Amino acid sequence: MLSERRLQVLRAIVQDYVGTEEPVGSKALTERHNLGVSPATVRNDMAALEDEGFIAQPHTSAGRIPTDKGYRLFVDKLAGVKPMTAPERRAIQNFLEGAVDLDDVVARTVRLLAQLTRQVAVVQYPSLTRSTVRHVELLALAPARLMLVLITDTGRVEQRMVDCPAPFGEASLADLRARLNSRVAGRRFSDVPSLVEDLPEAFEAEDRGTVSTVLSTLLETLVEENEERLMIGGTANLTRFGHDFPLVIRPVLEALEEQVVLLKLLGEAKDPGVTVRIGHENAHEGLNSTSVVSVGYGSGGEALAKLGVVGPTRMDYPGTMGAVRAVARYVGQILAES
Repeated sequence: MLSERRLQVLRAIVQDYVGTEEPVGSKALTERHNLGVSPATVRNDMAALEDEGFIAQPHTSAGRIPTDKGYRLFVDKLAGVKPMTAPERRAIQNFLEGAVDLDDVVARTVRLLAQLTRQVAVVQYPSLTRSTVRHVELLALAPARLMLVLITDTGRVEQRMVDCPAPFGEASLADLRARLNSRVAGRRFSDVPSLVEDLPEAFEAEDRGTVSTVLSTLLETLVEENEERLMIGGTANLTRFGHDFPLVIRPVLEALEEQVVLLKLLGEAKDPGVTVRIGHENAHEGLNSTSVVSVGYGSGGEALAKLGVVGPTRMDYPGTMGAVRAVARYVGQILAES
């Protein structure tokens, strides 16, 4: 375990390097920070931190920079989450509250996160597997053709056409709509199949084929929409950090184009807390020079999906963690109220 003083020196190195983009020397540390010890003591502490792999010396400089291991310790032990100011909180709330539907909520969240953190923002759509049914609407388009509209508790809307095996009257349609909603409204998607399996038996023989077709379409919708969806924004922000990527920026951009990679980066939605993955902790080689800060969001205290940012390891971790957490909280409130 590092002594408290050496942790303080490491914190100062991280803060200075993130702020100045320049390797940090012992003289600068003692001038800028009230460490309460001599430059010689700071040099000894820096030598010890380097021996233990928390800081490293770039070839061209006498100063030191944090390593992935150093950033990890900074995040785990040292970094408090920076709270948003009252004006920032109001701005977040006002911007997100103007959204008209789920797509707009996600798009606004991506824009907001990219602007607040000046990183690449990634937002996962709420998963249907963790959602509940708000309402199922059935509309007659022709005697033997219906439209099924599925509305979730997160405001997601899915529409499907249903070609019926026989004409289906208005009275039967109203009966099916009422029976379907009485069984599935407010229930989890995962529970729907067992809730509706015996529904055709409640109808006259000539209508059972159509009822079964409608139910098949409903259940197929759940299966089809299990595929996770993401929205990404702010990729151009990476160009401001060219010198933070030791080789070239292309591997980072290529990795960001792969949805499967991004979903793995964000992690499991059921983990609602702020997660920080630094440098080589990211399994994808193209992202070894980046850090990912993510958090779960949702309504009713349960995480339905994740959002986060991707940027260089030389990141303002307390500020980024604070922004990501604040935005997730407001998105969750909007979903709960929608």
